[in-house]
Amino acid sequence: MDQDLQSIQESRRLVEAAYAAWKTYEEFTEAQVEPILRAMRDAGVSNAAKLAELAVEETGYGNVPDKTAKNLFGAKNVYEAMRPMRTIGIVNEDSENRVFEVACPVGVVAGILPSTNPTSTAIYKALIALKGRNAIVLSPHPSAARCIHETVRVLAEAAEAAGAPPGILSSLTTPTMPATQELMRHRKTALILATGGPGLVRAAYSAGKPAFGVGPGNVPAYIERSADVARAVGDVLTGKCFDNGTLCSSEQALIADAEIGDRVLAELQANGAHVCRGDDRQRLERTIRNARGTLNTAIVGQSAVRIAEMAGIDVPSDTRALVGEADGVGPEHPLSMEKLSPVLAYYTVSDWREGCRLCIDILTFGGLGHSLGLHSNDDEVIRQFALRKPASRICVNTPAALGAVGHTTNLFPSMTLGCGASGGNITSDNISPLHLINLKRVAFGVRSATEAGSDEPPAPAASPGRARRERITAIVDGWLDRNQIGPRAEPSAPVSTAAGEAPAAPPLESYSELETRQEAAEPPPDPVAFVCEDDVRAASRADSRIAVDQKTIITPAARDLGEKLGIFDRTS
Repeated sequence: MDQDLQSIQESRRLVEAAYAAWKTYEEFTEAQVEPILRAMRDAGVSNAAKLAELAVEETGYGNVPDKTAKNLFGAKNVYEAMRPMRTIGIVNEDSENRVFEVACPVGVVAGILPSTNPTSTAIYKALIALKGRNAIVLSPHPSAARCIHETVRVLAEAAEAAGAPPGILSSLTTPTMPATQELMRHRKTALILATGGPGLVRAAYSAGKPAFGVGPGNVPAYIERSADVARAVGDVLTGKCFDNGTLCSSEQALIADAEIGDRVLAELQANGAHVCRGDDRQRLERTIRNARGTLNTAIVGQSAVRIAEMAGIDVPSDTRALVGEADGVGPEHPLSMEKLSPVLAYYTVSDWREGCRLCIDILTFGGLGHSLGLHSNDDEVIRQFALRKPASRICVNTPAALGAVGHTTNLFPSMTLGCGASGGNITSDNISPLHLINLKRVAFGVRSATEAGSDEPPAPAASPGRARRERITAIVDGWLDRNQIGPRAEPSAPVSTAAGEAPAAPPLESYSELETRQEAAEPPPDPVAFVCEDDVRAASRADSRIAVDQKTIITPAARDLGEKLGIFDRTS
């Protein structure tokens, strides 16, 4: 059997095993799921450095310290952020509108992984999938298959030791495009979570399944004249150089007001950047672009010194980044593209309005809907950027690379960043466990069909106490009518009892005797279907009780209060 056929068969086998595991796992309670997630987190943390070394060794991208930090981020930060999220059982209750929501897992998730951030993305996707009681099968990029498979092995062993069913987490060992397509299109695959290049994301959207994909990130960073220049430049270089620029949210262009341009350049050089001008800039442009006019993948994830060596540019051995002074945006300007390396385009503008237009041009050239860095202390400029920019994440006074993923901001920590409709994605969110569950809504009738179609406002729903009082009033009125008690036009003869007629009801000594006598004659009320805390309080105010049985849905707050007040009549 050739490799493609073997990989397709493996894909089918893993999906079937994941589906079988999920049928068990979907019944797990929060008390059962939480220890599994903790075990996976601990395994990710304890193996962070080892997995980083494997990733750098296999892919040649980035560096071990930063990849270790990414793995810790994917394990610790993601776990801590998602721990309070409610993804099991009844997750929302609206007692006023009588609607509640129940979280349901989607099933088997197909997770497509990149080569630039392989192990950290595997940890992150495994955690958010299992948080929602889903199973997940991962498809590695072929150039990162070994390090991803080892990551999955470590996490799966920890999960199963903590009680997860075998097969709940797995990865393809021989990833091929046919195997990935089989994984995405399999009838038991419920949802696709794709991180990778544009072609792969388009394939995910074409698979006929719900899919979360991402777009490219050509992230501009604008330093406005009111900014703290030293801090801003430091933040830009921190983001640009982290793991040799392999995060899709890393800064690709730096734009500064001309008024502070000289200070920005001085800070760049003071922080280890080499500014390329003249022939050096031309050499750099030839190196970052291939003969087809697209990105030269040989520079991806490489150090600034290595890229300078490739370009024939002499730089100090401690150079952190290469900065090229650019004069335009588009295919004929290589520096303006996404470079996935510590190479940065540099522009100056007259003011924030020109800076705003230039940022839009850069985003339009390969980064629509992704992210933007803004360094400013002018609230009005910040608001204008928020209103005008086609970016889903505007990171203010922080490294864009780390702010967008939620490391230096309070955005959800994520290795999959949606770009919204402008970027060709279904969402603009940082993908979290909440994207991997469905919400079932239970809604009770609160008005009749005729009320729903009327212009008149609906009458308020009667409380249990009000309904009881109305029933008693009708009983009293009926008894009074039968016994002709009340104003009469003229005296009437005594009422005789004909043969076969029931005698008139004897006179009552009190109102309470009427209520007691009627309740004794009536059958017990039917149990209600749903009880919330407001129902219990209304019954208490009306001095009435609520009939319930084993089928009645009672919210936890209602149960505690009702039992305390003795409100419930249990019919069985």
